[in-house]
Amino acid sequence: MEFSRWEIYYDQILADFGYSREEDERAARVLSGLLEGRSSSADDLRAMIEGKLVTVAGDAESLGREVDSLAGVVISADEATSVLLAHDVVPDAFTTDLDGKIEDLVRANLQGAVAIIHAHGDNIDALQEHVGKFEGQVIGTTQAEPLGGILDFGGFTDGDRAVFIADHFGAEEIRLAGFDFENPRRKDKDLKVKARKLDWAYLLIQSLDNERIIFPSS
Repeated sequence: MEFSRWEIYYDQILADFGYSREEDERAARVLSGLLEGRSSSADDLRAMIEGKLVTVAGDAESLGREVDSLAGVVISADEATSVLLAHDVVPDAFTTDLDGKIEDLVRANLQGAVAIIHAHGDNIDALQEHVGKFEGQVIGTTQAEPLGGILDFGGFTDGDRAVFIADHFGAEEIRLAGFDFENPRRKDKDLKVKARKLDWAYLLIQSLDNERIIFPSS
């Protein structure tokens, strides 16, 4: 998704949650500096995704039961990466804003998964602490306007951002596994905020109007 189209949703998200565009932009600049000289090209994602079946693995409690059904190119959303590794599955890529298990994300990256690291106004400290630990392929993303090699394919949460990436690069089909848009995980600190984020994730994926996106059957 081009930024001009994504910005319509982004402005609404900023208003809904009270987030700061300026802080998002600052985070993108920080990530750009941390990745200077080592960020991978978006062409790598295109080669991985274009024309292929992509399964996006979310972090719903059902994921462990769905691991055997994962097919094609697998993109995991942050903590879903830990679930996959526990089942001896290394995703092809993962999206993260670095609030999952860093040691698992670093391990997956070392084993070949492309780390798609997201910068936003609330994770600047995490970026500064952890980005240097990733030694494999890394791509930086922002939800604000792209700058300094930090890209924006659209998407808000790690899960829907992975779907946006698969859509942007022309996946033949996008299957969702481990997605539950109605029930936040019990581990989430603020269930009301998380529930609202899940609402946005569902609305955003629907906004792609892509009949090749296959939602979970239940």
